[in-house]
Amino acid sequence: MTRLLLVPPDTRPVTLSLPTLLAQMVGAEVGVPPQKALPFFFTPGDTGKLRQWLLKMAPSSDVLVVCLETLTLGGMIPARRVTDSLAEVLARLEVLNEIKTLNPLLKIYAFGVVVRVAHDNDPHEEKPYYGEWGHWLRAYGVAADRLSRHGEGERPALEQARAALPPDILSDWLGTRKRNHALHLAALELAKSGVIEHLCLTLDDTAEYGLAALDRRALEGQTDALELWSKVDIYPGADEVPCALIARALSPASQRAYVIYSGLGGQNAELIYEDRLAGELIRAHLRAAGCRIADTPAEADFVLMVNTPGKRQANRQPDFASVDTAERHLPAFVDRLTEELAAGRRVALADIAYPNGAERRLWAMLQGLPLAKLASYSAWNTAGNTLGSAVAFGKLSGNIVSRAVQVQALFSQMVDDALYQASVRSEVRGKLDAPSPYDLGVQRADAEQHLQASITPQIWALWERHFADSGLKLDVGAAHLAWPRLFTGVFPLTVSE
Repeated sequence: MTRLLLVPPDTRPVTLSLPTLLAQMVGAEVGVPPQKALPFFFTPGDTGKLRQWLLKMAPSSDVLVVCLETLTLGGMIPARRVTDSLAEVLARLEVLNEIKTLNPLLKIYAFGVVVRVAHDNDPHEEKPYYGEWGHWLRAYGVAADRLSRHGEGERPALEQARAALPPDILSDWLGTRKRNHALHLAALELAKSGVIEHLCLTLDDTAEYGLAALDRRALEGQTDALELWSKVDIYPGADEVPCALIARALSPASQRAYVIYSGLGGQNAELIYEDRLAGELIRAHLRAAGCRIADTPAEADFVLMVNTPGKRQANRQPDFASVDTAERHLPAFVDRLTEELAAGRRVALADIAYPNGAERRLWAMLQGLPLAKLASYSAWNTAGNTLGSAVAFGKLSGNIVSRAVQVQALFSQMVDDALYQASVRSEVRGKLDAPSPYDLGVQRADAEQHLQASITPQIWALWERHFADSGLKLDVGAAHLAWPRLFTGVFPLTVSE
């Protein structure tokens, strides 16, 4: 049995529970650090405890999947906020050399996340001052990137943004990015030396222009210089990367995925939180997991069915201007899904028509299908989050040793993505008193009470409709929120023989 260690970016279900289920589904034993070593929301984990845990566990393990920000800065969100020096960060990174020396056979799969420039003014997931200055920090980044690409004509916009920002805030903001960028450059050197088996450097909530794009080009240039592309992926993503690297680690041989879109031009769909079109994003996520596109269904190991927007993603549904347009035909897409399932193919379904939840229209159309036969269902957060997890489960779906674990992962995603994110979350929000999207404060208890009352009967109804004949048993715990905000729900579910 493969023994896999997972150091996640944080402790949300999608970053900890879901990748753990993915590995357990194919028979791996998964070890995770003690709770105090891991972050909670914007509170950093204990990097010292994490180091000691790795030194203890690594000698008897086969694989390590590690978030560099958790290892060196206390977590993906704390990495955007803490003031730790670069010297401290690089000293903490050194534990990877130590454990590789202790266990030369240990394969280390690492990932780092380029500091995001949030699309909203969140003062909790970003620096505390981002709530007030987020607009001008975004403007500065866009102008700096445009200047680097298009020349001096862009300088007035850069100077306008610089003048609008307090110098100490701009300096701190850029200093944090510089420190984290140096961490990623050091990780590239560890990949070059063979300490890191494979490295993903990803862009969270990115866009065509901005500081993240500048960082991406610099990292790509260094990867070119080190001739490292066989061991490195740089692309938009974040929370789903543990799943991608677990799929690569536990099934090293390349697999092919045949991609089917909901519209014939689906590969050209535009996405809100990524810097590229859907087709290029899919290629990037396939590569990260050790997969590539199949030219024909006959040569494919699994089928990746992707519901794309007609033109461009939109945040509110239904959207008839850019999502639900004549550029796609959902009935034909559902017909094809029916055929693929009937043929016994391994099908991963990724719904990226809207960010942050399933498309309600498609979900309703799917209810007549045998959804329990899916290898994977994903429709959460960004398009990259959805695609990365769908690909990972699709790749490993040919090696399942525990049907109960696979069904638990599949059903959990349906509950979160289709029930909660697409519908119940907005229903709960409507019952509260103008809640902040960043911190519910004293309304958290009411929110969780409404959540439990609404979603629990829906969970049981979904199970009865699609999984009652599976021969498996479902236990349901009390739904609650991961953090003091509505964005992430926690739905304790256990599926057993």
